[in-house]
Amino acid sequence: MRRLLAIRNARRGREAEPYDDEPIGQSLRDPKQIRQSSPRMPRRQDPWWGPDLNLGLNSEAAYTYKGIHSRTRPETPGPPAGKLERLEIEESDSKVEHRPWVTHADEEVIIRMSKHGPGHEAPITIPDLFRESVLRFGSYSALASKTRNKWDVLNFNQYYTFCRRAAKALIKLKLSPDSWPGPLHPRTPNSQDRLPLSWGVFAFPRGLCVGIYATNTADACHFVITQAKVDVLLVENDQQLQKILSIPHGGKEMLKAIVQYRAPIKQSWENLYSWKDFLELGSHISDSQLDQLMESQKANQCAVLIYTAGTTGNPKGVMLSHDNITWTAGAVAKDLGLHMAAEKQEVVVSYLPLSHIAAQIMDVWIPLKIGAFTYCAPPDALRGTLLSTLQEVKPTAFLGVPRIWEKMQEKVKESCGKSSSLKKKVFSWAQNVGRKMSTRRLLGFHEVPMNYRMAKALVFSKVRQSLGLEHCQLFISGTVALSHETTEFFLSLDMPICEVYGLSESSGPHTACTPNNYRPLSCGKSLSGCKTLLYQQNNEGVGEVCLWGRHVFMGYLDKAEATQDTLDEDGWLHSGDLGCMDHQGFLYITGRIKEMLITSSGENVSPVPIENKIKERLPIINHAVLVGHREKFLSILLTLKCEVDKLSGEPTNKLSLEAVTFCQKLGSQATTVSEIVEFHDPLVYNTIQEAINAVNQEAVSTAQRIQKWVILDKDFSIYGGELGPTSKIKRQFIAQKYKDQIENFYH
Repeated sequence: MRRLLAIRNARRGREAEPYDDEPIGQSLRDPKQIRQSSPRMPRRQDPWWGPDLNLGLNSEAAYTYKGIHSRTRPETPGPPAGKLERLEIEESDSKVEHRPWVTHADEEVIIRMSKHGPGHEAPITIPDLFRESVLRFGSYSALASKTRNKWDVLNFNQYYTFCRRAAKALIKLKLSPDSWPGPLHPRTPNSQDRLPLSWGVFAFPRGLCVGIYATNTADACHFVITQAKVDVLLVENDQQLQKILSIPHGGKEMLKAIVQYRAPIKQSWENLYSWKDFLELGSHISDSQLDQLMESQKANQCAVLIYTAGTTGNPKGVMLSHDNITWTAGAVAKDLGLHMAAEKQEVVVSYLPLSHIAAQIMDVWIPLKIGAFTYCAPPDALRGTLLSTLQEVKPTAFLGVPRIWEKMQEKVKESCGKSSSLKKKVFSWAQNVGRKMSTRRLLGFHEVPMNYRMAKALVFSKVRQSLGLEHCQLFISGTVALSHETTEFFLSLDMPICEVYGLSESSGPHTACTPNNYRPLSCGKSLSGCKTLLYQQNNEGVGEVCLWGRHVFMGYLDKAEATQDTLDEDGWLHSGDLGCMDHQGFLYITGRIKEMLITSSGENVSPVPIENKIKERLPIINHAVLVGHREKFLSILLTLKCEVDKLSGEPTNKLSLEAVTFCQKLGSQATTVSEIVEFHDPLVYNTIQEAINAVNQEAVSTAQRIQKWVILDKDFSIYGGELGPTSKIKRQFIAQKYKDQIENFYH
């Protein structure tokens, strides 16, 4: 994997593009129609909602904080608000328009501030946050990356100085006051040499940090560069540079400069800079000139552009303000119980794409808020070296996507499988103790029995040590739901994985479980200062999850219709996710509206629960994708667990150890995917059919039963296009790529 970074000019043209996402099926109401027919949220008195959430913005008191127009929530409910009127505030002899949402990067929004309690904190910009961090944590270690097997470390003072050098270089490149830039936040490898350019952009008024995934194709890069109007592009190496240069000339003409930060530079191109030459550009820019630009920033201006994964069409640029970022970082750190550096310095490992908001919040913004120490993992972390980095660094908090936790689960099982018969029995005994202890904790009992202490000493501590997590106090899973099997497995080993739910549009986290506030399979309670609403609940209490708080985004770049479909006039963010809540306010995600399958008989089927049941019963299955939209019955595409090429990240034909063990227990000698698929291995195929029959027996209706299935020749992957950068299933892409197999189900 490689990293790209780019800089855009927020003052350029504003051509709007059509909304790409289309709802599935006529029986599901179009989000736009929902907003028109029910423009305001109904008032309720549920314990998890509270009496103060009639959030019509016209009924709020407006005030100005350092030139930032904000609104406070009413303490008591009033009548539903009408259409929000645009407000104009006199500032520096010019009128500035403030709205709850915008679609142009040079506009400003109203900040959703509370009168008191969480959400009332004074807004600050990212440069303000950085300066505050330097004052509080200056001598503490801030950032480390490995060069020639040695960790190079910067403290917060050095980090800040390095970022100012990058900012001055950008000033030299962009001296015109009407063309301030903004870089793309990258990934791979996350390193102390690359982050300063990202930080440097925040010295500029209207400067935006935009993300391009390193795995993007040239066409996908072209789309972001064009739609975001990129000025300066940062690439890692010649391979990424060649990808950019392959874009037709018309798609690169807006680029003012390209910076390649990993030597050697093999290509000659106008305005191509090495990292060293780029930093030298700003050597004659004064500190006062830089400080003046930094002071001109406002908290309600756009700071970061996060592009969605594009699972339902072209990605959309999610505009996040300075306040979105700085407030969310503080709220998440507090709710998760993370320590300030003066108490106990937290340690995190950065290995996920920083183009994704989850990684940005955990690896960049929270560490800046609390003074944490971030280790940047080598570029091959996701190809097998992450574990060795964890064992070396020993993080105190760790964020893993479900696939990472599943890989760790496989490693623990593999290690146990190679143990002696006695050790296997001890491991199984310890898991039983762990399950009972977890149940007692959920019931409110916190006494520590002797058998738990023994299990911890003999098994739990050794498992953590083998994963490099012996110092870790917070295990987090995000981006997509963690499977029930993986959740229960780690819970039995005294490692409760806290699921976090959120969107790019909510600056990342919105709800979170914590070690002291935990429910298996739930993604937790709303962050302090944020609210959750279930819209149009059915008889089972399932409704669309809607979000409110200071973390809600500004709007989609140049997409007014998409923004209005997502944000209603009262400021609620409609997620498109389906969920339910228990009486204590724990949120459970049950599916997604646009993933809902509608059979030819008109019955709505949520695919995720059925897919999860299949995977739980069949350890050999890695991915399961339910199909059958507008068809007479459901079918399912299956892939087998296999080994991954450590260099390319591509799935190989060789079955994983867990899959081989599964086959051996059945009496099959298969060791490759092709042996099972080409010869229709009867032992494996019969077992899969039996599992599907068992799942069908649990179906609430005939329409939710699987009638046909197929094992695909190759597992899904990011490089194959079936998975997004964070391993999220891209259902529309899969439906198109495997349309022949799907058509065979029904013809």
